[in-house]
Amino acid sequence: MEVNAVGVIGAGIMGSGIAQICAVSGRQVVLVDTSDAAVARGMAGISGTLDRAVGKGLLDAPGKAAALARISGTTDYQRLAQCDLVIEAATENEAIKLQVLKQVDEVLRPEAIIATNTSSISITRLAAATSRPERVIGMHFFNPVPLMALVELIRGLQTSDRTHETAEILALAIGKTPVAVGNSPGFAVNRILCPMINEAIFVLQEGLAKAKDIDDGMKLGCSHPIGPLALADLIGLDTLLAVMDTLHQGFNDPKYRPAPLLREMVDAGRLGRKSGRGFYEY
Repeated sequence: MEVNAVGVIGAGIMGSGIAQICAVSGRQVVLVDTSDAAVARGMAGISGTLDRAVGKGLLDAPGKAAALARISGTTDYQRLAQCDLVIEAATENEAIKLQVLKQVDEVLRPEAIIATNTSSISITRLAAATSRPERVIGMHFFNPVPLMALVELIRGLQTSDRTHETAEILALAIGKTPVAVGNSPGFAVNRILCPMINEAIFVLQEGLAKAKDIDDGMKLGCSHPIGPLALADLIGLDTLLAVMDTLHQGFNDPKYRPAPLLREMVDAGRLGRKSGRGFYEY
């Protein structure tokens, strides 16, 4: 199945990034969010990111204009009706995602595919909420989407071979490298990454080292391009907490227990870059 028209649900950091790379690759994109203001913010963010790409010589001005012209922002789910594939990039909350997937399922053509950008929630469980579970797959992008090369492709129990093949072809067409992983809490990358970040938060919480020293230690000692606490701020502490809660509940193993400091910071609204303050101030 050829994917020429892509729908994206959620005009936040992840959704707008996904919409951008799909449009730059030549696909028509319908970007949906719950309010006109959210859609406008998403479109402004895409325009700004494309401006930076032009400034770096990665894209020319006509290319930017053409990409923006391919993106149609809306609050109307009915506009998704002609999309070949829709990528859900809503908040990492299972109840919200289930509601979104049901709405998408109602308006899409029977042969269309639904992908979810969840970073930890069971694809099998999400797919079961639709009338087309064999045409539901996880496409987990990484932040910032325009720069990060990886996409995890996660099959639910019901996902068909054709659905997986279509998602793989799309990932390659938009310049990403797909890897196939199983449907397990946190999938592959986040199951490794998020507990590492969580342990760095425990180190900070216990007063063993300051935030900058923890990050410098991991950058200089392990050759990480960014420290774990700065990365947590980039990901969003609320998203990190949601992943750790999913791992903790999914495996029923105390090694995945979220650091109390992480939960307290989320309760305080210190979510990282998105709120202007996390382990660092922005």
